[in-house]
Amino acid sequence: MSDHQEISKWMEGFGPEADIVVSSRIRLARNLEKYPFPHRISAEQAKRVVEIIQNALKHSSDPVLEKLMWVSLEEMSDLDRQVLVERHIISPQFINSGLKNKVILMLKDEKISIMINEEDHLRIQCLFSGLQLENAWELCSHVDDALGKELDIAFTEKYGFLTVCPTNVGTGMRASVMLHLPALSMTGQTGKILSSLSQYGITVRGLYGEGTESQGNMYQVSNQLTLGKSEADIIQSLKGIAQKVVERERAVRTLLYSKNRMKLIDRIWRAYGVLTQARIISSGEAVKLLSDVRLGVDLGVIPKISNGIFNQLLVYIQPAYLQRINNTELDEEERDIKRAELIRNKLSNVYDHTMTAIGNETKDKINKETKEG
Repeated sequence: MSDHQEISKWMEGFGPEADIVVSSRIRLARNLEKYPFPHRISAEQAKRVVEIIQNALKHSSDPVLEKLMWVSLEEMSDLDRQVLVERHIISPQFINSGLKNKVILMLKDEKISIMINEEDHLRIQCLFSGLQLENAWELCSHVDDALGKELDIAFTEKYGFLTVCPTNVGTGMRASVMLHLPALSMTGQTGKILSSLSQYGITVRGLYGEGTESQGNMYQVSNQLTLGKSEADIIQSLKGIAQKVVERERAVRTLLYSKNRMKLIDRIWRAYGVLTQARIISSGEAVKLLSDVRLGVDLGVIPKISNGIFNQLLVYIQPAYLQRINNTELDEEERDIKRAELIRNKLSNVYDHTMTAIGNETKDKINKETKEG
């Protein structure tokens, strides 16, 4: 598993529309021929699936596959497994339905991760920062092709890739983007806009995918069906819809700022004040306030704090991650105290650095103008 101090690529906050699009993900569901799906498989068969995939990786000369780290879920601690969920590398379902014969493969930067024996035999995931669906697909396709050369994948000309969930049959692809939509939420438009996406074959989920709720105005938007559509069709459709939602969010932000300027500014600075001064804070309150501060940065109300800082904090303030950072088990109150301390340090340091830079820039400008005068 990656060291907890390392930053996953998706956390860096770069890429197109990165102020609103937190991340882009492509996930491919694949199954081996001649073996039952994981929910019907015997322990011996599940073990054999793991061995087949392990041997395939050993025989492959693909440079990307050669870099994948192999970790047995059963050999990890409960805390480490939960940390991977909080980093969006594995699904909550993966660790909640037994651990035997389950493996996670990943690159060190976590751009690629593969769950073995989750809902399907293989769940290949590529995760990028910002709106980079094409780049995520290019990498995911490469991994899929490389594995396909070594494995007998369940596929038919009529239906395409065979999967456990009928909605994944076909390409087996789920493309998704994580969106930060505070302005739409503040104006009560989120529900209406996101629910209307279902007519385009788009589904909306929470921060950790299926079965989870939105936190901090974060919404995961993804394609619902794969049968009868090409990968390119799915990506272009989702990208187009995501861009329209981004445009709407930006328009509402502008409107809010022009019509309720002082109220919005007050809300943003109050959120920043609490986050930089609080000595105890829950994860729910922290995520909500971080959403307001992130909006403030995007609007130029607060001096620039990178998108990466907010992406990192989304992970670092979660229960398991806090315990990993502090190298000890923490009860709820202790986590709330450590969370407040972490946020204070992270935001205050960035703000102080930014204000110093602004001060130096102002001094240079004054000196230049004085010399010219």
